[in-house]
Amino acid sequence: MSNKIFTLPVCLMMAISLVAQEKPFVITGQIKGKKDGYIYLTYRPREKYDSAKIVNGRFVFKGKLDGPAEASLLMDKSPRSFEKYTQVYITPGTMQLTVDYNNFSDGIVLKGSAAQADADLLKNLTAPVMTKLRPISDSFSRANDVYIAAIRAKKDEATLEQLKNEAEAIKERMEPYQDQIGEIQEKFMDTHPTSFVTASMLRYKIGSMPVQEGEQRYEKLTAKTKSSSLGKEIKEELDGLRAGSPGAKAFVFTAQELRGAPLSLADYKGKYVLLDFWASWCVPCRKSNPHLKELYAKYSGKGFEIIGVSDDDNHEDAWKKAVEKDGVGIWKHVLRGFDLQKLLKKEKNVNDISNYYGIHSLPTKILVGPDGVIVGRYGGGGEDDDAMDAKLKEIFGS
Repeated sequence: MSNKIFTLPVCLMMAISLVAQEKPFVITGQIKGKKDGYIYLTYRPREKYDSAKIVNGRFVFKGKLDGPAEASLLMDKSPRSFEKYTQVYITPGTMQLTVDYNNFSDGIVLKGSAAQADADLLKNLTAPVMTKLRPISDSFSRANDVYIAAIRAKKDEATLEQLKNEAEAIKERMEPYQDQIGEIQEKFMDTHPTSFVTASMLRYKIGSMPVQEGEQRYEKLTAKTKSSSLGKEIKEELDGLRAGSPGAKAFVFTAQELRGAPLSLADYKGKYVLLDFWASWCVPCRKSNPHLKELYAKYSGKGFEIIGVSDDDNHEDAWKKAVEKDGVGIWKHVLRGFDLQKLLKKEKNVNDISNYYGIHSLPTKILVGPDGVIVGRYGGGGEDDDAMDAKLKEIFGS
């Protein structure tokens, strides 16, 4: 009885403490080019839409936050609408927002938020590169729309292949500018290690970093950021990356192989196994297949195996066609086990192989040693394919 008497007040005190951490915010807004209607705001960690009525071009948002937060401002509450959409960083306190309805993404100014001030600084640094990138990006979007329309119209394979190649050729022209933007962002993270904007970028970049760099950047975040929902997500991504990096024990998965038989990583004990995380729609993945075939021909007789882990759970026919077309059926293939419904419900998917290896970009290859310990990571968050070739040569000889 006494335990129950003391437990209740402690729980109440904890609840009160958690509520007390939240502080109110007010956004007074003015929108140019629109006198009435509604404008919408969604922000983490609540992940729900707040609406504000526009009266004579003015509106107000009110709410509570436990610190800075990523937010999306939009004119259509449909989650798939990106026509009038932009992102901002809001904080507890009073903020002033001005919006240009006809230039929604760029014609926005938010004052009173230190996090937004950092975001504006970064935006100014990347602006010259973005000016060059935007027309190419728009061209790619148009080409991709044509390709998607052709798929829906069930055009023949030759037409689809041509349209896909045209879109990919435009996409490749974007890469040098995307690399430049990435370098600017890296420098910003170096010079602003405790910024909430840095934490926001780290959430999406950490899966493509060497684990040591991810750990170093995470440790420089403030204690408040680490304890926030964003900080916890970063920690979860970092843990996943660590689990799929050299020195970690490889997760022993079991799945159904492409041809229908059960497959377990445990069956490969005593061999070196390259887990190739790829997809039929991933052009760099498909381009790397000829080289993988060369490696397989060279080392498969010496205790080397490959298991393809495809991100094609919703495109099984395309997966099987890609395996056949690329001639990679000489090794085993499984699907990663992605379940969109569980993701939307925020349920843990214990069958998703990629989650156990911290896979967030394709292609990524994981080399597992005979004892089940990871000895190499190549691609997202690891070294390049030249390093993979050198490692295999070191193991098996030339």
